[in-house]
Amino acid sequence: MGFELDIFKRAGEDKLAADYVEWLVDEQSVNIQRHFGRLWEYYANPKVEASGPCERKVSESGRCYVQAQEYGLPARITGLLHLANAGVLGARPVKDIQRKEVVIENDIAWRINAAVDFLFGKPISFVSKSPDKSTSAKIEAVIKALFAANGGISFFQDMAVLGSVYGFVDCFVRPDDDIIARTDHFTNHQARSGDAGSRVDGSDKFDEVLQLAKSIGLELVEAPRALPVLDEDDYKITRYYVQHFAQKRNTLSGKSSFLSRILSGGKRGSDTRAVVSVTEITSALGWQRYEDKALVAEGELPWGFLPVVHIQNVAQPYYYEGLSDVEPLMSLQDELNTRLSDRASRITFQSFKMYLGKGIEGFENKPISPGRMWYTDNPDASIEEFGGDTGAPSESLHIEEMREAMDKASGVTPVVAGILKGKVGNLTSAVALRLTLMGMLSRNERKRFTYSEGLKKICRMVLSMLDTAGIYRTSVADREVDIVFPSPLPENMTEKLQEAQIKKELGVSTEQVLRELGYEAESQD
Repeated sequence: MGFELDIFKRAGEDKLAADYVEWLVDEQSVNIQRHFGRLWEYYANPKVEASGPCERKVSESGRCYVQAQEYGLPARITGLLHLANAGVLGARPVKDIQRKEVVIENDIAWRINAAVDFLFGKPISFVSKSPDKSTSAKIEAVIKALFAANGGISFFQDMAVLGSVYGFVDCFVRPDDDIIARTDHFTNHQARSGDAGSRVDGSDKFDEVLQLAKSIGLELVEAPRALPVLDEDDYKITRYYVQHFAQKRNTLSGKSSFLSRILSGGKRGSDTRAVVSVTEITSALGWQRYEDKALVAEGELPWGFLPVVHIQNVAQPYYYEGLSDVEPLMSLQDELNTRLSDRASRITFQSFKMYLGKGIEGFENKPISPGRMWYTDNPDASIEEFGGDTGAPSESLHIEEMREAMDKASGVTPVVAGILKGKVGNLTSAVALRLTLMGMLSRNERKRFTYSEGLKKICRMVLSMLDTAGIYRTSVADREVDIVFPSPLPENMTEKLQEAQIKKELGVSTEQVLRELGYEAESQD
């Protein structure tokens, strides 16, 4: 069994070598999954039940689990030696080193989530730039139905999370079989009759258009499974889009699976479902699906373009991947967790007072409690108190500096999460608030551009598909849209209404003003 790429050769596309696909699937995908998998683990920081050689070492601390971010902690704290390119469960226990107090404060996750809330915390609006008002209203209805069927605002938030973690996110546009069948029928009819078709005007027919638009799937592809084949002369052009991933089936891998799960104690990680290795290859003119490198399905695509939209989180020149929000924070997060763990170990030893008794018989067996007295005839007897928590200003200062370094690296400050501390006096005006959040706002603007361009491409692609299928006819000019992002900052509604009134007096259309206020203009048809 191997990759049979004849369908791409028949379509007259650039030759895709089977041995190159083999290399992508067998070698490149392993490196990509390892790299991007580490980024996701630092974001989500999942807890995993300890097993294998490290189980006894972990259980010494009273916590029978390890966390993903422990991968970056030194062995003197965890008691485990983490190997390169291995997960937390791939660690080996270190002899004669006791596991200390492990403290993980995931400062990465709340920063990513706050940035996503800033970008897509409120609904966005799509404004058609079609010169015809009636067509513009219908196109906006189609786009609204499309995204609503694919999750609405949760779709945009999922997109932003994946982009922030991995540095990019790809959206695969998948029309259902009905649209593909209509496309084949319509193109064949056009070829025979030469009819260019017409717009959809009837309300009954347009209801059908909306239903078909809802059937188009927008699949967000996570980075570990993406293997794009780029143009050799232009990295911005994707020739082929290869996906490789393991898919779990609703069947067990063997007859003894249920018994083996009982014997394993029902632990997480003892999943015995059958798994198949899936490889999908898509081009502008065709597609194939392989399972365990055996071809199971293939077909031609009538659209004439690759149905994949690539969105960089923050633009990075000369690279397919954009800039990840997680990667620059990983080393800082490791240092922060190390110092927090050191502080916890120090507090554990110093938080309880201890006593050294001299010249008192049986002192080691006498309890310490209020109202209790000891008696001895030894004039040299004494009780010395030691221990107790002592201040460590340098330690606290270092931890605060690490947090500030993460603020600068991410552009997300605690103010974004609503943690004001002593800064309330600095936020008495909108201008002061904007200055306080300057880094976050500027980074948010950069993301708005990249995500806006990606969403515009999705809209153009979907409208082009509906046009090619003869479902809803549009021109190239009709498919242009603008995206309106609401302000992420709290606003004074009175000031906002006054600003809207001034804009209307200056000649800004009522529809535009209403959209900026968060309202939808009612159709006049």
